[in-house]
Amino acid sequence: MGAPQIYCPWEENAPEPLLDLSGKYVIRNPETFCVLNQENGMWSLRPGVALPTEICEKLLNLWQDSDPELLDDKFINIFSDVQCTRIKRVTLRSSSVTDAGLKNLLSHNLVELDISNCKYLTERTLDCINENCENLNTLVIGKTKDIFPLPPVLDSDDISEEALISKMDSKGPILKTTNLRRFVVRELNLPTMPSYFNILLKPLTLITHMDLSGCGFLDDCSCLHHMNHLASLNLHSVQRVQDAVATICKMTNLRFLDISQANQKFGMFENPNSTLSTIVTSLPQLSALDISGTNLPGDGTFDFERTNKKKHELDDMEVESFCDIPGLQSRVSNPLEFLGLYNTSHDACHRHHIPAKVVTGDANEEQILAGTAAYLDRPEVLVKALNELFHIFRFETCHNQSRALNVILLAMIRHRHEKHIQISGSASLFYIAKSEEKSNLSVRAKQKMIEVLLAAMETHLDDSTMMRNGCLTLCQFRIPQDVLFEYKRLVQLLLQLIRGRSDSDDFVRRIAIYLLNSLACQVDGEQKELVGDLGAIETMLKLINDRLKSRIHDDMLEIAWSAMWNVTDETPINCQRFLDGHGMNCFQRCLKEFPDKPELLRNMMGLLGNVAEVESLRSRLMSPELLNTFSHLLDSNSDGIEVSYNAAGVLSHMASSGPETWTVVEPSRAQVLERMVAAIERWDLASKRNINYRSFEPILRLLEVFESPECQHWAAWALANLTKVYPEKYCTLVEEEGGLVLLEKVLESPLPYARIKTLARIVIRKCQSFKDCGSLELMDQEGES
Repeated sequence: MGAPQIYCPWEENAPEPLLDLSGKYVIRNPETFCVLNQENGMWSLRPGVALPTEICEKLLNLWQDSDPELLDDKFINIFSDVQCTRIKRVTLRSSSVTDAGLKNLLSHNLVELDISNCKYLTERTLDCINENCENLNTLVIGKTKDIFPLPPVLDSDDISEEALISKMDSKGPILKTTNLRRFVVRELNLPTMPSYFNILLKPLTLITHMDLSGCGFLDDCSCLHHMNHLASLNLHSVQRVQDAVATICKMTNLRFLDISQANQKFGMFENPNSTLSTIVTSLPQLSALDISGTNLPGDGTFDFERTNKKKHELDDMEVESFCDIPGLQSRVSNPLEFLGLYNTSHDACHRHHIPAKVVTGDANEEQILAGTAAYLDRPEVLVKALNELFHIFRFETCHNQSRALNVILLAMIRHRHEKHIQISGSASLFYIAKSEEKSNLSVRAKQKMIEVLLAAMETHLDDSTMMRNGCLTLCQFRIPQDVLFEYKRLVQLLLQLIRGRSDSDDFVRRIAIYLLNSLACQVDGEQKELVGDLGAIETMLKLINDRLKSRIHDDMLEIAWSAMWNVTDETPINCQRFLDGHGMNCFQRCLKEFPDKPELLRNMMGLLGNVAEVESLRSRLMSPELLNTFSHLLDSNSDGIEVSYNAAGVLSHMASSGPETWTVVEPSRAQVLERMVAAIERWDLASKRNINYRSFEPILRLLEVFESPECQHWAAWALANLTKVYPEKYCTLVEEEGGLVLLEKVLESPLPYARIKTLARIVIRKCQSFKDCGSLELMDQEGES
């Protein structure tokens, strides 16, 4: 007991086990091994399928780790067939299981059961536990108090305690779990019957570990007298625990004792020094003691009079016998393994001579980490410890970051719905994610951080502090590489934040748009299509319309266009979504409202270039107003050559469909193409670019449009510029996608005019030169080796 040794599988720098990966997949897709009963909505195993204990318990644990509230009877029904499934240890903490669902599991004759905080369970569950408890040795009820029967109500107002006990005894034991070794029930308070615990605990004679945290009306704990094997007793936040000291001192087998208080006013003992001394001398096997929130450590005054010397006169042996907690003087030569001193009177944890190997408190990092691990089941204490840990990250240096990460993640997983725990934990995760030590984290540790952050954000969407912490922390990871495993989930969350409410935090929305744009920038078509399926185009257009309505130009407006530019890249369905959502109307209004914004113009024209690449959509751009706009932008010097370049790209693709598809009389196709060529020839071939191509396929298609050499001109210039300025990035791409073969065809054909062939030769020479340089470098390396 005390501060637990925590094993966290995500620490290992190794792939996630196949069992875990497959388990996560099947619980998200139960149809892979189950069939759904349409009448009752329950899952059951497919005929012929049988699952061993290890797999059954793993599936339940994975559900518990992902979102326990979603763990309900529908899924638990899988284990109703005891012939085809086997299960012995079940944790359903904070799940949505009902009496019927738990009955299915109890039919397996469980060894361990944890039903803490299961709000849908009733007294029928207690009956079922009693009927199937032959092998049960661990029962964790926690705060699931509704399963216990209330004391009987008798007719007379003048009822004796004996009468109540007699009536309850006549019904038989409340618990028939006579083989229990570990029992946990918390915050059970029945003021109408002070002797309730005497009846409840009477059959439990073999108990070795008892946790009655927060329970009331235990009086002197005489209800524990018959537990001769008790090795661990937890009476955290039990009021009037002072009355139980005499009983506790008779439990000579105790190795762990917790008499701490969350509220310090209930932890005041008379004669604290002598009381603590009596406890530890009466319990010779005691190795772990928690007296947090009490005055039992005393005021720390050392009794120099017993030596008849002044402090400076003491020798080394006498100094070693110092004990700044008077009541623990007897343990100086035999220090406790664990001592809880969190929030004690007179700041006991800050003292120098403490006879314990592990101490919880707030004096230093080690004490705070120990406290966070020890108090994982105590939200009110845990949030304070997490705040202390956050201050270390913010104002000092955390020397054991790996251990800190583990306890933070465990706390956030255990208390997903405790907002303050999530906020405090995520604040520390931000500093871990931005630290230099982040590179030492395993892939699984990073993934666990991201999973826990997403869960916290999904649970507390309306809390702006939580959203800020989450978004800022996510920004510290490599986007999209580190988050690809939760791509859909993250996109859905970001879109929710961007849509937000009218009064939502604009700072959060800005970061969310930035992240969404980054997510869409470097992924393939399938993921871009997914982003569109989830409503990204519609969300961006609404944001743009809101900005236009308010006549606001800001970074959010520009990033919204940038995001759509990225999402529509070689993704025709998203281009169509843009047009169907009246995107061209937004384009024209933005152009009119904000004509002198270079970044905005570049982003808008880049997006329209993607639309123009889709042959089936070009007709929707074919209007005199739009063609005149594009032609006018050919002469733009905004953002270097980018706006002019993108306008030429749009017109090249539109013209590439042939003269018969140019349905507009004015401006004519010939006029537009002539103006486009003039613009291309004004551009500097050595211009540095603010653009990123992942594929040249749309440009290479234009090289094959021999009947419209002007379109080839733009394509050849684009390739010549990119391979000249960024050869290491684009020369290989040209060759890999068959560009050199197409350029050779351009040179062989009589149709392209001379300038096009000149540009084609430039690209071929650049690619060959880059390839030769690579060969020479390889030869040099081989020679050196």
